[in-house]
Amino acid sequence: MTRPNTPDTLVSVKIGMIDTPFQPMLEPLSESQAWYSWAGYKSATSFRNVDLEYFAIRNQATVFDISPMCKYRINGPDALRVMDRLVVRDMKKVRAGRVAYVMWCDEDGMVIDDGTAFRFAEDEYVLFCQERTYKWLCEIAWGFDVTVQDWQSALCGLAVQGPCAFSVLKDAGFASIEDMKPFDLRQVEPGLWISRTGYTGDLGYEIVTFPDHAPPLWHRLREAGQRWGLIPIGYEALDIARIEAGFLAPGRDFQPSHKVSRLHRGRTPFELGFGWMVDLSTGHFNGRRALLEHAAKGPRYNLVRLDIEGDAPAGNAYVYAGKSFAGHVRSAAWSPTFKRNIALADLKAPWGKSRKKGLWAEIYVEQEGVWQKRNARTRVVEGPFMNIPRARMTPPQAY
Repeated sequence: MTRPNTPDTLVSVKIGMIDTPFQPMLEPLSESQAWYSWAGYKSATSFRNVDLEYFAIRNQATVFDISPMCKYRINGPDALRVMDRLVVRDMKKVRAGRVAYVMWCDEDGMVIDDGTAFRFAEDEYVLFCQERTYKWLCEIAWGFDVTVQDWQSALCGLAVQGPCAFSVLKDAGFASIEDMKPFDLRQVEPGLWISRTGYTGDLGYEIVTFPDHAPPLWHRLREAGQRWGLIPIGYEALDIARIEAGFLAPGRDFQPSHKVSRLHRGRTPFELGFGWMVDLSTGHFNGRRALLEHAAKGPRYNLVRLDIEGDAPAGNAYVYAGKSFAGHVRSAAWSPTFKRNIALADLKAPWGKSRKKGLWAEIYVEQEGVWQKRNARTRVVEGPFMNIPRARMTPPQAY
């Protein structure tokens, strides 16, 4: 192979992060110019101020670019059979026009990833997730009458979240979604779908469309959102909201099993608090045999929600039961709404479930270059830290 040496044969290759279809509209709005790589795409850490963006999630309306999410289309006569073989829940209960939160496991019953399965039609699904899983999907689908496609760049999307989210969409011309219930999915216009889903635990919707539809959709939402305080947000504010809602983040609250180098580092759905999702009566799915054994033996670990005394940042803190090491904090945040130190922690069984008392956190705080240790009492919290009725109300109230 010879290197091309004429100008008309040179190819321009972008160096650095890839722009999403919404990036040309988002970049001028960023005062902080704080960007990070999400699956190779340029994504915002924040646009202006994390506190301002967080309170916009809880009091007005926000928009977050979800285009970098991995997206895989499973289409064909055996699409349902493939999905039932892939995930741990019974996908026959998820009808067309609905979205389901799903997990899938390796042969040892350890979670590879979690995500949302959009059932666009009887024989068509699109799986949205964090980890790249195309090869795994192809192995699962081998021998079935389906086509698996990597739609990473074929679709883009926006999450519109907050109490005024529906009001923004209604003023943007999407009033037909008023009767949508949580996890409903609807095609509202050619090439444009809206689901009542999100990552904040608040009233919210996610819009999926094709890249060439991105600019007009963005300007349409921005114009409609002016009276409702619609602002773009970055991941830092979203992260606080998702911890309040008790939602998991792969790579933080659990290690995807295909990325761990030691077998015991993986976690089963039971150990992540999602045993209710595992349907062992549906027939074979990947990891079922191992999960039958795990269900009989009980979990090795428990992922729990903790209310931690004080206001010291508790990220990566150790958790002890008396003088015995019990586990460590996976995700932590100061909740601006509750004014409490909250965390998701991975504890050795039976701590966090049958044994909940006597837990404390060992937190290390840096002050002017000096590290200080603080011991803080902790309390196991049942259910999400934040449970907002408006997130489920149908039709949504007009805020």
